[in-house]
Amino acid sequence: MLQICNNIKKYKQIIAFLIFFGLSSGIFTSIHMNIIIKELTMNKLSKIGLSALCGSLAAISSASAGDLTVTGGANATYTSEDNATTGNPLGMASAVTFKGTGELDNGTTFALTLDSTDQDAYSAGQIVMTTPSMGTFAFDQGAGGRGIDRLDDKMPTAWEETDGTGIGAGLQTVSGIGGSQAIEWGAPSDMMPDGVSLYLGYTPKAGQSLINDKASGGTGVENKGSGWDLVVEHSGLMDGLNAFAGYSQVEQFVDNTNDGDQTEYALGATYAVGSVTVGYQYTRSNRQPGSSTGGEVEYYENNAYGVSFNVNDDLSLSYGVHTSDVSKSGAADVELEATSLQIAYSMGGATIKIAETSIDNASYQTGAAFDKDGTSMMLSLAF
Repeated sequence: MLQICNNIKKYKQIIAFLIFFGLSSGIFTSIHMNIIIKELTMNKLSKIGLSALCGSLAAISSASAGDLTVTGGANATYTSEDNATTGNPLGMASAVTFKGTGELDNGTTFALTLDSTDQDAYSAGQIVMTTPSMGTFAFDQGAGGRGIDRLDDKMPTAWEETDGTGIGAGLQTVSGIGGSQAIEWGAPSDMMPDGVSLYLGYTPKAGQSLINDKASGGTGVENKGSGWDLVVEHSGLMDGLNAFAGYSQVEQFVDNTNDGDQTEYALGATYAVGSVTVGYQYTRSNRQPGSSTGGEVEYYENNAYGVSFNVNDDLSLSYGVHTSDVSKSGAADVELEATSLQIAYSMGGATIKIAETSIDNASYQTGAAFDKDGTSMMLSLAF
């Protein structure tokens, strides 16, 4: 029995990988079985109580003709910082997204998304399967927004997150398995109470490079191991209220020795009434020191507030504050604060966005050089 348990633990990544692709294999191949083998297989499966699942999967066959679309926009920006050398303030966004969609015979839909960032080749992608009764399965390749990463900053804004306006804050929030190659399952709506969404994510190796098919990533010295995230959102408590919470746990290593787990938490809510939306959230990322040399980060603790106001269908305003305290072993704590006042105005297919942003103690460094004030403007032409 002990040997069996050790084998299961040793191959847990392979087991999780097989579970995911066992559910999605019908996308790419048609199953051809003769009558005798089919009867034997179905009889065995029915004996262990999986006949319903097998019946669902048996309906999967080759996908019908799908679509491939390209989306993006023509965005020009101007960004400047007071008391700082920024060089040429002009910028342009050249990112595009390719999305292919299709549908299987049993009603399961799937989508492949490839993102190309500014002046870059294909940078991130994801495969998402949405089934009629088993929920949503996502295979994420660095696109982010999975697991607790979806809760890094959910405050209402007219344009961008408080630290995402181009005035570098160096703010650390929560990411969990986000940014790694990971698998996520979203529970089907009929399994959950009204208004509740549940997501469970897993990665065999957090923080590794993005890998192509039939390959693996990693080095001789690993600092992170496997990890999992759990996120729950609830929009059914009362009209306009959306509450959310998340937990993440990722193994950490020092010189290939397990040094404990990095844990992260997120908790918050937004509330919309009329044209006004307000929000608050708390996040914390606990980092194991990792050595005895001193100065290692023990945790980041964040509080974020935001309010947005839709003046009309074309004009919106927002104000946000994000504070983050870092605690280091053998060093004084430092508080980073980012505030941003934003406005967005739409004129048909064109949108003008402006942000006035102020940063104190950027990148958790003290001194006048790390206090920033700047303006960002964007002209966005969607297509």
